[in-house]
Amino acid sequence: MLNDDELRAVWNTAQSRAIDPFGALVRFLLLTAARRSEGAGLSWEEIGDARWVLPACRNKVKLNLVRPLSAAAQKLLEERPHIGGCPYVFTYGNKPLASFSQSKEEFDEACGVTGWTLHDLRRTARTLMSRAGVNPDHAERCLGHVMPGIRDNYDRHEFYDEKRKAFEALAAQIERIVNPVENVVPMRG
Repeated sequence: MLNDDELRAVWNTAQSRAIDPFGALVRFLLLTAARRSEGAGLSWEEIGDARWVLPACRNKVKLNLVRPLSAAAQKLLEERPHIGGCPYVFTYGNKPLASFSQSKEEFDEACGVTGWTLHDLRRTARTLMSRAGVNPDHAERCLGHVMPGIRDNYDRHEFYDEKRKAFEALAAQIERIVNPVENVVPMRG
């Protein structure tokens, strides 16, 4: 996972390249804890009403996954251009991002952070949720993980509000790391 200094460098580089689909994808993956393929294949029709409905055919657990979008994730999506006739959010043409190696190599050079993968953003997001005080079960649900054993059989609650709060806490934690506020007030002499 990325430490705070690495996260700051990666985020700031991605933000400075906001129009670039790869940079926007990096920030989106951090804000949603999504897998690389899930984020890269995001289509405009999957987004609505401040949520992302990831269809069963596009995720590992083969269930429709509903991810509430934090205000920061919504803002990022609002800033993405709609390319006429293209259904994808992160695209260089008419297809979703697919070949990451060249973009990642250029991105690493620009941000000065190497030795990380896009999947590390998912690990980083999950760890940041813990730092932000998110209940571990809710954090796992945010990642799209299915709860093990009998719990999944009997507890059919969707935990939508809990996930929404978790994603807002994640976005706030990222904001605190990227834009730290000095909390030491000098005393008058």
